[in-house]
Amino acid sequence: MTPRWPGGLRPLSVAFAVLAAVHLVALLTGAETVEQLTKPALMPVLAGYVLARGGPALLAGALLFGCGGDTSLQIGGDLVFLVGMGSFAAGHLCYLLLFARHGAGPGPGRRGRTAALTAAYAAALVGTVALLWPGLPAELRIPVAGYSLLLTAMAFGALRAGPWATAGGLLFLLSDTLIASGIAHWPQLPAPQFWIMVTYVAAQCALTIGVLRSAADAEPRPPSRHTGDVPAVGVA
Repeated sequence: MTPRWPGGLRPLSVAFAVLAAVHLVALLTGAETVEQLTKPALMPVLAGYVLARGGPALLAGALLFGCGGDTSLQIGGDLVFLVGMGSFAAGHLCYLLLFARHGAGPGPGRRGRTAALTAAYAAALVGTVALLWPGLPAELRIPVAGYSLLLTAMAFGALRAGPWATAGGLLFLLSDTLIASGIAHWPQLPAPQFWIMVTYVAAQCALTIGVLRSAADAEPRPPSRHTGDVPAVGVA
């Protein structure tokens, strides 16, 4: 039986909510020190919540890879940016494995819908990369295109894990597109880092909820007393 520690759930969820709120306010108010201290703490706290719920260790790993990416992006520089992008890419691979293990494929009669969604995600990928390409530094074009392919695959794979994960995948696409648009020197919204982080934090939360729900749905359920099945005696 998967261990669970319910007593740790509320403090961890409250800690994450407080950290996220403090970080976002710091971005809006220019409190750089607070921003720098809170950002690397966000995903480890959310990963702790996952483990406290008895969720998949791979989900906690995806969030911790996100922390690696968050920390790298704080440092700055093209090389460190690539390291951070690699860390996020590793997190996306974790999510893809989670969707394959715990997600559900399209039901019968939904081939048309699946084909339409595949075309929509592919068009979004090609269109976004094509628009960004001229403004990206030459040395980042291929890495960004490769990362965008993996990110879009993760967002598409999230369709298998239900509406929460689907929303998380789309929000991750939006957040990373906002980052790439800044690198490509597109006009930016006021407080661009705030919008990047609010969509990113929402994405990771929605993906976490989606995976936890899919994993719980996939767990074998104990025999019902009303079916005549007799549970094994002495098994915890």
